[in-house]
Amino acid sequence: QVQLVESGGGLVQAGGSLRLSCAASGSTFSGRAFGWYRQAPGKERELVARINRVGTTNYADGVKGRFTISRDNAKNAVYLQMNSLKPEDTAVYYCWADRYYESRSVLYDSGIEYWGQGTQVTVSS
Repeated sequence: QVQLVESGGGLVQAGGSLRLSCAASGSTFSGRAFGWYRQAPGKERELVARINRVGTTNYADGVKGRFTISRDNAKNAVYLQMNSLKPEDTAVYYCWADRYYESRSVLYDSGIEYWGQGTQVTVSS
């Protein structure tokens, strides 16, 4: 029902910036919440940022003030602007879509959450 494809990862020096993009397929984009998660080697996958269908955002404490999540409903796209990058930001970053979506004031359940394949972000010191 929903396919997610991330892009924009790469190698950057500490203090630099990257912008990640997530392209989503399907007709339910505007009714869903989306987010970014990351996973470093040996660590659990953790929430980085989330944005709901009306634009309300949440951030992990460690990225607040440095990262910005946004969405463009006309393009079915979610973005993560990452500034002032630190070596501890190094991880595989995954796009996520909520299982629930709203259409015409009715809530629907897709049954599963959706994940992209991930994009590598490496921050060198």
